[in-house]
Amino acid sequence: MKLYAIGDLHLDGKQNKPMDVFGPLWQDHRERIFTAWHERVTGSDAVLLPGDFCWAMQFRDAMDDLIAVSELPGLKLLIRGNHDYWWASPTKMREALPPGVRIIQNDASDIGPAVIAGTRGWLLRTSPEFGEKDDKIFRRELIRLEMSLEAALRLSRKDGAAKPIVLMLHYPPLAENGAETEFTALIRRYPVQRVVYGHLHGPSCRMAFEGERDGIRYELVSADRLGFAPKLIEDFPDPETEN
Repeated sequence: MKLYAIGDLHLDGKQNKPMDVFGPLWQDHRERIFTAWHERVTGSDAVLLPGDFCWAMQFRDAMDDLIAVSELPGLKLLIRGNHDYWWASPTKMREALPPGVRIIQNDASDIGPAVIAGTRGWLLRTSPEFGEKDDKIFRRELIRLEMSLEAALRLSRKDGAAKPIVLMLHYPPLAENGAETEFTALIRRYPVQRVVYGHLHGPSCRMAFEGERDGIRYELVSADRLGFAPKLIEDFPDPETEN
């Protein structure tokens, strides 16, 4: 299995909101994503989608995009982004999601060779935009992150041999200078090998920390950052041919 990631798809969600209003880089971005997806991903692979999936305001209006993505190759795993206003209760969504699409909220998902955890995250305290109203959300996301990582740890150890844990966040977990935050301090308590995140676009990508810290690899996977093509995160060996 190969594990890919691409965040911030910003699909239409019946909102008639073309993304090229944000510049020519976004021209025909949906078609470019889908074409690149077909070129890279196979039915035995998995793709991480760390938030800002589509512009829909209601879950029912997101279904067309969810179905379209479900028909692409591979298993898809989603977390919520700050623009995913359509996100409903996990129970409601899981009852209606098309085959091959999973959400992660306060839990984790075993994909075979690895376990996937995730939560949205939030603005960091170091952000100049962080205000008093953000503190409650920030603390809640820390709780959700811990719940997801605990679930991932249990799944990782379920069959004896520990599986690697890959974490999705929507917001960047590290400060602009790569300094530790409450999110990274929590992540460091668990055997997480990789963290993928999105949210940043254009010049803001210069704020991103990418690389290894405390043995954990951090990668920014916003769609425009990747040229609108899923990025290969890990190529897991076939257990039948390993060794």
